Amino acid sequence: TVVQSLWIYMEAVFLSGDMAKQLPQDAKRFAGVDKSYMRLTARAFETPNVILICHGSGTMRETLPHLASQLELCQRSLSGYFEAKRTMFPRFFFISDSLLLELLSA
Repeated sequence: TVVQSLWIYMEAVFLSGDMAKQLPQDAKRFAGVDKSYMRLTARAFETPNVILICHGSGTMRETLPHLASQLELCQRSLSGYFEAKRTMFPRFFFISDSLLLELLSA
């Protein structure tokens, strides 16, 4: 669930296009994560046996932790970007990350 929730949040951030311009390395990293995550979920959808998909092949055990670490790197970069904007504009300290994202993307 960690990978899924981070992926959902990051998908909205990096697929909008504007943040991808501001954080190009992280956008590239997320594109790789997105491709792997989509491939993993498609394979899980096609395999009706949950035990087979989770334990039959080592890919899920190996892939999910890697995806989580990559998404956490994207999250840290995004937080650093927000912190830089808040330092430049102190009034941004009083709004949430999601609202700040909306303001900066507009």
